[in-house]
Amino acid sequence: MGAAMRRIHVGNALSAFGLGFTVPYLYVYVAQVRGLGAMTAGLVLAVFAVAALIVLPFAGRVIVRRGPLPVLLAALVTAAIGALSLGLSGSAATVLLSAAALGAGQAVMQPALATMIVDCSSSDTRSRAFAMQFFLQNLGLGVGGLIGGHLVDTSKAGSFTLLFSIEAAMFLLLVVVMATVRMPRAPRMEDASGLSAKGSWKQLLGNRAMVQLCVLGFVLFFACYGQFESGLSAYGVEAAGISTSALGTALAANTLMIVVAQFAVLRFVERRKRSRVIASVGLIWAVAWAVAGYAGLGNGSQTMATAAFISTYALFGLGEAMLSPTLAPLVADLAPSGMAGQYNSAFALVKQLALAVGPAVGGPLGASLHVPYIVTFLLFSLGITVLAVRLGRQLTQVQDHPSAARSRVVAQGSASAEQAPAHV
Repeated sequence: MGAAMRRIHVGNALSAFGLGFTVPYLYVYVAQVRGLGAMTAGLVLAVFAVAALIVLPFAGRVIVRRGPLPVLLAALVTAAIGALSLGLSGSAATVLLSAAALGAGQAVMQPALATMIVDCSSSDTRSRAFAMQFFLQNLGLGVGGLIGGHLVDTSKAGSFTLLFSIEAAMFLLLVVVMATVRMPRAPRMEDASGLSAKGSWKQLLGNRAMVQLCVLGFVLFFACYGQFESGLSAYGVEAAGISTSALGTALAANTLMIVVAQFAVLRFVERRKRSRVIASVGLIWAVAWAVAGYAGLGNGSQTMATAAFISTYALFGLGEAMLSPTLAPLVADLAPSGMAGQYNSAFALVKQLALAVGPAVGGPLGASLHVPYIVTFLLFSLGITVLAVRLGRQLTQVQDHPSAARSRVVAQGSASAEQAPAHV
């Protein structure tokens, strides 16, 4: 990795570490520590999603025109102000405004960092760069959550103020680190012939492969990430009788699987068609939902149910490890020159929509309608496989299987070199 890529990865780790400090305890902080009630706490979580949905459609345009680094620095400062003010807020109005600033900053960080990775990598190194990003994000979230859990005390509001202050400090430290990054010259919107800012969204929507990838991405995030802390956890507690400590173990198993498997599966993923990899993830997640069905609906012992539930989260982690070096590079390869920021923002917007809708649908189903819940999301997982196969028909050889395309070019070049003396 070059110096710029190393700093980008440090930035990913620091931002994830800061988020891990506060996200798991946000509901408790607002509802209990500040005494604002469950309704306000629920609104705060909703504000995060709404803020992301508002800013992301504009973020891509700005990234394309100004470059990802200035946008990232502005997002980090906004998130730092939101985090610090959230730790000091005592009223519902200030808490909601602070959450909006923090949510908007966090949302814009994702496509900005992804575009920086695209600009600082080549088609040969991009999959590994995004795999490293996902690895460091999960590691940072896990370590941040672990340390934050030992610092908080629900009887002391000051402990939460310290937590949010540390998160703000992480964002400001990241501003210092990222300000030293020297980005390579990358094409911008004004350099791309035939493209205008006004027509950027129209151009994106005219790309059938990108539209299909966005639909597939929505189903992926809806059926997995959108269920982790809502429907699946509710199902585990209500149907499988999983204790809160076992639920924590399941989440830890998910993170551990990602950390352990990320680079082990990377070589496997790089040698296969991206559409086939995504299709395989759908099958793995279908198995995960079947195992979850056994945990809550089977007749085994409580120990077996707990083991099956933990295995469900581990299987989801395996699928996530396969997706991290696949989805983001595919988005980059589908983007025309100078449009990576727009495409990354559009895909981040799809993700946020899925994360907003997923808990709203999955939560009530998982808590009360156990059989329909499992059947519904098992079918969604199989739908991922079908959508991935259909997407593969829209992709070129370079987009779907870049390693094979490069190997073919190298082989043809070598053959031409060998034939040259004979022609002479």
